[in-house]
Amino acid sequence: MSAERAIEARLAEEGVDPELAGRLAAYGALLLEATRTVNLTAARTATALVPHLLDALTLRPFVRGPIVDVGAGGGLPGIPLALASGQSVTLIEAVAKKAEFLERAVASLGLDGGVRNGRAEALAHEPSLRGRFLAATARAVGAAPTVAELTLPFLAPRGVALLQRGAMDARERTAVVDAALMLGGTLIEERQLDGERRILILEKQADTPSKYPRRTGVPAKRPLCYD
Repeated sequence: MSAERAIEARLAEEGVDPELAGRLAAYGALLLEATRTVNLTAARTATALVPHLLDALTLRPFVRGPIVDVGAGGGLPGIPLALASGQSVTLIEAVAKKAEFLERAVASLGLDGGVRNGRAEALAHEPSLRGRFLAATARAVGAAPTVAELTLPFLAPRGVALLQRGAMDARERTAVVDAALMLGGTLIEERQLDGERRILILEKQADTPSKYPRRTGVPAKRPLCYD
């Protein structure tokens, strides 16, 4: 059985709508094929990839409009979210080879949106991107305050940053709440999933001060409010 068919069958078993399962499977097959030459995902088989696709879909209920995916890598969760929601997606990726794959995937899947090859710290200051989106995601890019600083500047008022997190201690939770306030946002919900998995939902309520995000590398090295 091909990777595409295996992914589609497994998604169907999980109750994913058949049409969406087919489109996600097409993306998954592209991702697995490209990962043979470029390190896009730790998943190397259809069986290993399906949980990542399902994890991306946990964000679907919170997507309100155009999506920006920061540090998109192989396109998770941005591409599955765009396929599931029908919304435009802009994929931010600093590594050129990964950005090239994302461009091919966007074209092959017929997605509305595009890819920007560069660092979020710089791109978030561009007028064409700053304050333009209603949903922002970022996967595995650092501590929660770091993710807040790299996503909230891209959001329009009432937009939401969707932070996928695992276990969090009180220090990190307090830091992201305080950082969000500094960035013009607020933590409006913490949605618990299975085990330690959770989604933090930060809503943009005011303009992000122009000094944020700070210069390249600083948000990860010195997360706001996380001394």
